[in-house]
Amino acid sequence: MKIRTRLTLLISGITAAILLLLVIVIYISYARDREEDYYKNLHRQAITKANLLLDAHIDPQVLQLIYRNSSGNLAQEEIAIYDSTFQLLYHDAADIDKVKETPAMLENILESEEIFFKQGQWQVVGFSYRHQGNNYLITAVAEDEYGYARLRYLAWILGISWVGALVCIVIAAYFFARLAFRPVSQLVDRVEEITATNLDKRVPEGNGKDEMAELAITFNAMLDRLEQSFDAQKQFVSNISHELRTPLTAMMAELEISASRERPADEYLQSMQHAIADARQLVRLSNSLLDLAKASYDPAEIRFKLLRLDEVLMEGREEVLKAFPFYRINVNFEEGEDAPDYLSIEGNEYLLKVAFVNLMENGCKFSDNHEMQVVVTWFKGHTILRFSDHGVGIVKKDLPNIFTPFYRGANGQYADGTGIGLPLASRIIKLHKGKISVVSKERQGTTFTVEFAFT
Repeated sequence: MKIRTRLTLLISGITAAILLLLVIVIYISYARDREEDYYKNLHRQAITKANLLLDAHIDPQVLQLIYRNSSGNLAQEEIAIYDSTFQLLYHDAADIDKVKETPAMLENILESEEIFFKQGQWQVVGFSYRHQGNNYLITAVAEDEYGYARLRYLAWILGISWVGALVCIVIAAYFFARLAFRPVSQLVDRVEEITATNLDKRVPEGNGKDEMAELAITFNAMLDRLEQSFDAQKQFVSNISHELRTPLTAMMAELEISASRERPADEYLQSMQHAIADARQLVRLSNSLLDLAKASYDPAEIRFKLLRLDEVLMEGREEVLKAFPFYRINVNFEEGEDAPDYLSIEGNEYLLKVAFVNLMENGCKFSDNHEMQVVVTWFKGHTILRFSDHGVGIVKKDLPNIFTPFYRGANGQYADGTGIGLPLASRIIKLHKGKISVVSKERQGTTFTVEFAFT
């Protein structure tokens, strides 16, 4: 069932229930008022007839004759008068006797002075009446035909009105739901037009203020991210194909030249060394791509644990020095007497080591003496690592792009690289909710600053 249909039924059901409750309250209130008014009317009629009998001294037979000859005497009040000893003094129609006055009933009237009750459709009132020093017990009974007719008419009117109102409510709720969900229908129609080939399209954001506008804005923001992701993926695939093709082509060329004719052993050795260098470049590129893929995972899929940055940093340093024994990496930990435990953070040890290794390799690679410094300190709840070198530096126009995968700046002429190291390091640091920034001057050196919030 569509939300629009559910909303229509919900609004109709709630409103119908409220109206039904109102109808029931009106009916019950009117029925109660009718009953109370008729009891009072019976009481007045009984007193009037008692006064005619006791004050005017009208003959009881005359009163009975008037009663019997009245039109609709079956519905009019039937009155009986007793003295305090329960002796019957007068009865409108003893032969009809709608209500049998028993001694228990009369005793009850005498004690309570006034009682009301119903017997079938008859309403009965009994009360004690004091007249000229004497106490009389009077009962009056009748059926309120006119009142019941009006009550039935009211019930019919209320029922018809409720059904008519219910029809109007359903129609109004349906059009209201259609109007309320019109932006949703427009949103769905526009979303159905968006495919992988036209991610530049956006859904209308309406007035920019209500909930539908918030949904449209959120959806457009998601489309922005998807479009950026698709563009990055296309660029990534294009760059990968280019980067893999270059060393593979070089290897194939070397091997084909070597196999084209017989050569001296030293030429074969030189060709094999070239092929090995290309293969190593392929291995490094493949490893970098795998690490980049790991760093692109959803954080929920990566295992984090409490670790110490100094241990990860020193392990990364040993790994770099093992691969490049001629590099020199100086690490300095600044720590005062009141320094907190600023080296413990929640992170992934493997990925953080990859980031530190790339930053240290990058610093040594672009330094003439292959030397760099790492300074670890803390400030206002943040652990700060500075990777500094005194190398060739980075050209100013290249600084905004150094964290773009496969981008190579003007300093690429000084050292080989894949263009993945710095983007990979940046992505890993951001994955750990850290920040990375760079300051560089040509021919003076470069400093990468990494900040983590310590636990």
